[in-house]
Amino acid sequence: MAATPGADPAQPVVLLLTDPLMGAHAAPGHPERPERLEAVEHGVEDGAGQAGARLVRPQVVPADQATLERVHPAAYLAGLETAASRGGGWIDADTYVAPGSMTAARLAAGAAVQGARAVCDGTATIAFAVVRPPGHHAMSARPSGFCLLNNAAVSVMDLRASARAGRVAILDWDVHHGDGTQDIFDADPTVAYASTHQSPFFPGTGEAAERGRGAGLGTMFNAPLAPGSGDREFVAAWKDLLLPAIESFRPDAIVLSAGFDAHRSDPLAHLEVTEDGYEQVGRRIGELASSIDLPGVAVILEGGYDLPALRASAAATVRGILRGLRGA
Repeated sequence: MAATPGADPAQPVVLLLTDPLMGAHAAPGHPERPERLEAVEHGVEDGAGQAGARLVRPQVVPADQATLERVHPAAYLAGLETAASRGGGWIDADTYVAPGSMTAARLAAGAAVQGARAVCDGTATIAFAVVRPPGHHAMSARPSGFCLLNNAAVSVMDLRASARAGRVAILDWDVHHGDGTQDIFDADPTVAYASTHQSPFFPGTGEAAERGRGAGLGTMFNAPLAPGSGDREFVAAWKDLLLPAIESFRPDAIVLSAGFDAHRSDPLAHLEVTEDGYEQVGRRIGELASSIDLPGVAVILEGGYDLPALRASAAATVRGILRGLRGA
């Protein structure tokens, strides 16, 4: 990302990464709908303006085959492409492929990669990949839960392959546990995963006892929240358990899987988090990044299905992270 002539080098930069072609992934009546993109875009714009940051919107480059194959086998990718080329169809009760789905999915993964690279390179304070389809339920070789490609995992593997980061922390506050992300990195000692999520709930994983396996034992941190939990429980889980664990891990980069379906207005879940809760935790994430000398935070959209809540929560997240990074 080239510097803008006359720009204040001390002004934080918020990168907004999205593409209207991500709207080509669509099925009538599905809650994960193209209108989500516009709601979150407006939220990122709101938050950047409220925090005095400069907003930059670069063109998104789709993730190439080699980048995707660090997470997803070639045969799996080919199967999705074939399904899309034949008109698509339903994979399970929640997850589908449409004719434009793989164009959207490759753009989504590419946006996640660009954003994580920009933060590690110091050219963005926050890079917010406003993407769909979401990714954190996608296993290496199995789609699930609205997800086809695991955008967070692809971005993390790219950071390591490009020698930008050796140790990466993935923070996930979607209302659903990111079973795909945890599974991909479960035995990897160089990736820490921390999650709050409603439990019991889909996908049925994410118990506190799930700590990783093999060489990765002790790098997975799950804080299940009971239905009806709100800001108090949400903030406490991050403040008292998850962020201290990530601080001890000492990552070289932080990637936030930001689903906003824990919001009290969301129609598909049963938590009571508000935009104030997202701002509080965002601020603490920014403070953590600053305390371990990271230049910023990469953010990737996951779930969230109430449009006004999406906008307000995205704005609160951007405000919170920026204020935390600056000690405001």
